[in-house]
Amino acid sequence: MEKNIVIIGGGPAGVSAALYAVRAGIDTTLLVHGSSALEKAECIENYYGFPGGISGSELLEKGLEQARGLGVDVREEEVVGLGFGEKLEVKTTEQIYPADAVILAMGSQRKAPAIEGIKEFEGSGVSYCAVCDGFFYRGKTVAVLGSGDYAANERSELEPLAAEVIALEDIDAIERFSGDTQIRKVEFKDGTSLDIDGLFIAFGTAGAGDLAKKLGIMTEGSRIIVDENRATNVPGVYAAGDCTGGLLQVSKAVADGAIAATSAIKYLRG
Repeated sequence: MEKNIVIIGGGPAGVSAALYAVRAGIDTTLLVHGSSALEKAECIENYYGFPGGISGSELLEKGLEQARGLGVDVREEEVVGLGFGEKLEVKTTEQIYPADAVILAMGSQRKAPAIEGIKEFEGSGVSYCAVCDGFFYRGKTVAVLGSGDYAANERSELEPLAAEVIALEDIDAIERFSGDTQIRKVEFKDGTSLDIDGLFIAFGTAGAGDLAKKLGIMTEGSRIIVDENRATNVPGVYAAGDCTGGLLQVSKAVADGAIAATSAIKYLRG
């Protein structure tokens, strides 16, 4: 049966990985969603091959065009989950993609909203992974902070376990989160409050670190820990680019993608 690889992220690291994988004859799917930090670059003058410079958005589009031309299946879908089935499984808003190998190349992890209490109660009632920590809130009241498909997915993971799942979608209405040694309450700017036993952060779209935690992949802060082959501690899962830390440059991301893909190819070929 033909092996396949799913790459999450359409920036330099993800596209570079896709180019190497598809040229090796691997069935390659590239999942792209939202904007990239590279798009904000007005002119890149320190990347090989563009003596007159090139805008970040143009470089991104050229990369995706190249990938499509070589046969990469580029899908514009938001990834909301990562788990195990018969194989690895990447869950999007549209469908589930079984994968023999996965490369996380989603850029640097987004920050949680700057609301008082989130950082203070991390590990004491504040979680970033419903799949990981939902078990501890069986029969309790939890809140999910965030709107959109990723937040909806996190709520659906918690609903079979928790007694009540509260959707906190209007972030601007929240004054703070409070408690003692554990988070206990969400306080609103209008003076009202709600009692909660736990808070799950699902702000914006799922970052690489969020997905990593769902599989038990080791992280350090917002950085995914990889070895010299860009392999994580979970067999078949690799990470490349800004999500692994280090130099946040196109050249490093492209190199990471190439290394991750060649490592994944060796893994798939046994």
